[in-house]
Amino acid sequence: MDSPSARTVCIVSLGCPKNLVDSEVMLGLLQERGWSLSSSGEAEVVIVNTCGFIREAKEESIEAILSAASDKKQGKVGKVVVAGCLPQRYGKELVSELPEVDLFVGTGEFHRIADLLQSPPKAGSGGKTQIGPPEFLYDHRTPRIDTSLPGSTYLKVSEGCANFCSYCVIPSLRGRLRSRSIASIVQEARQAVSRGVREINLIAQDITSYGGDRKDGASLVRLLKGLVKVEGLRWIRLLYAHPARVTPELIGLLREEEKICKYLDLPLQHVDEGILKAMNRPSPEQPLPDFIARIREEVPGIVLRTSLIVGFPGETEKAFRRLEEFVREARFDRLGAFPYSREEGTPAASLRGQVPERVKRER
Repeated sequence: MDSPSARTVCIVSLGCPKNLVDSEVMLGLLQERGWSLSSSGEAEVVIVNTCGFIREAKEESIEAILSAASDKKQGKVGKVVVAGCLPQRYGKELVSELPEVDLFVGTGEFHRIADLLQSPPKAGSGGKTQIGPPEFLYDHRTPRIDTSLPGSTYLKVSEGCANFCSYCVIPSLRGRLRSRSIASIVQEARQAVSRGVREINLIAQDITSYGGDRKDGASLVRLLKGLVKVEGLRWIRLLYAHPARVTPELIGLLREEEKICKYLDLPLQHVDEGILKAMNRPSPEQPLPDFIARIREEVPGIVLRTSLIVGFPGETEKAFRRLEEFVREARFDRLGAFPYSREEGTPAASLRGQVPERVKRER
């Protein structure tokens, strides 16, 4: 078989839309340095941008890495690079487990991908593992190749997280909350519209925390007031909103602004107060059923999506039945339910009352 074409790259992006944006940034940075995108699966370099959030995501990432390694053995690709959350979380452990991989790049170093491929690092500078503190934050000047469907794109407004939910490893993988400036996000929206984009999906680990780390008064509401003024933009969709930070002003914008979709993604995770406290998940001031009813009353026709975790440590049969009853009453338009994943290094992993896997699956 002929050797893969020189300076061609193929990327496999796993996990959430936030990871997809990172993949698109890597593609943009590589294209700027003369690399070509291969869609055939045969390339000089294949990058697997991984997710390391929960067990199922890690298993999917390992499968994709082994598939790329098999392609390398068959001569379809020259080098295998593993990027993202998995190497950020497990670092040098992966070197011995996956000797077929040529380079591991963490969430704090992926913006250096072109340099790392141009001049592979030597052992003294980390060698195969390039993993540093996650501090990078892209902006409107960063090259990015949009791979979303025509007319729609994701805009990442911040990176990292300051919530520290007890079950979650994201703060250790993505770092502290780092919000972009409103001017940068609005400019990226204008650039997207100039390419034909009409719908923007705002994403972050928690978009309602946006601006909390800045000292210029930035907030989600102020950002939205800037975005609705972008000419040619028709729809703005909000993803990953923490229910405790959904303010009356935000609800008012959802009701009044035509460009803001009557849609809200509210990951509640649970309804039992004891479970939420153990999760370190603050609730709205109102009881959750009243909170949901108020949103629907104030924004007629709104579509509500939520995600729930079942089988969290300490979830008794009574607590689960309470959750079931809430779901029946709330009648969400979209709902995702996931069994709790016991992740090492998180406070929840050491909690008493771990629920058996069989019970989690049943719930």
